[in-house]
Order: sequence, then structure tokens, then C-alpha cells
Amino acid sequence: MPPKAASSSELSQRKLFAEHMARIAENRCRTSFAELFEFFAPRLNSYMRQLGADPAEAEELAQEVMITLWRKADQYDPAKASVSTWIFRIARNRRIDAHRRTRRPELDPDEPMLRPPEPEQPDITLDRVQMEERVRAQMETLPPEQLELLRAAFYQGLSHSEIAKAFNLPLGTVKSRIRLAFSRLRGQIEEEP
Repeated sequence: MPPKAASSSELSQRKLFAEHMARIAENRCRTSFAELFEFFAPRLNSYMRQLGADPAEAEELAQEVMITLWRKADQYDPAKASVSTWIFRIARNRRIDAHRRTRRPELDPDEPMLRPPEPEQPDITLDRVQMEERVRAQMETLPPEQLELLRAAFYQGLSHSEIAKAFNLPLGTVKSRIRLAFSRLRGQIEEEP
């Protein structure tokens, strides 16, 4: 049986997000924006709450960040940061701006979470990229029934229960196949020089 062509769900999430950003910047692609919105809006809302925003303010700030993504997608540079890093940097700045407008004393300007992240060292970036490439290559050696469930869990973000329902499998089988896939990947990667 010939291997299936890679679908968008099979691409790495980081690459997929960068492709969505490029389509938004170049063509104002609403589908790409919807994909990014669906993934990031709930995470942004949660992040804003962690930074002290009340639920209504968190929702409003998450919306503002996504509008900024739409308007400024052409300013995103994949060579400088991942899409998620870029988005959460905007979110952090929006939260700081909102705090300044309301002058709430509970947000401490010396809070470590409010400081910009240190740039990743080139050797760490290289190691991470090489590890991602090795993992992707080893994933292709997994049995199809394990690989398809692993992709559903990590590329589509489905829970084990959702995977069981989607593939009409018992929950134990889903957990077992994903655990076996992880064990096999770990073993293969540790064996590499």
C-alpha cells in the first residue's frame, strides 16, 4: 500500500501555524484565521486570567490579540519566533497596556512573567530543531494504527476519549496504542547516536 500524502493535519503544528500566518498576511485567508483563532483564543483567555484579568476582561483582551494577529500578520517573521511566541508576546503587552489604563495595583511591574523572554541561544535552537526532525522521521516508522492515533492526539488536539469516539475504539485501546507509540519513539530516539 503506497504511503499517503501528508495532509495539513500531519504537518508539524509550528509549521502549520506559520503557513496560516503567511496565508493571512498574503491573502487575508479567513480559513487560516479561523484555524488560528480556534486554537489560540481559549489559550489566550486562560493566559489573561493567569495574569490577573477577570473573565470579561480576559475575553476582551483575547479578542484584541486575535484582531491584532489579523491586522499585523504581515509583521510576523518565522525566523525570529514561533507563531505562539509572537502571539503570546502581543498578549502580554496587551495585558500590560490594559493594566496601565486601569491602574490596578495587583499587577506588579517586576513580575517575572511580565518580562520579555530571553532569546533562545543558537545551540539550543539547533538542538531543538534537530530533535524535532528526528522525532518526525521516527514517527513515520510507527505502525499506522499507532501513528494515526498519535497524530489525532497531538496535531488535532483530541483527548483520548474524543479519539476513542472518533475512531470507534475502546478507550483502553487508544491509551495503549498511544503509550506503545511513545515507548517505541523513545527507544528509537535513545538508540540514535
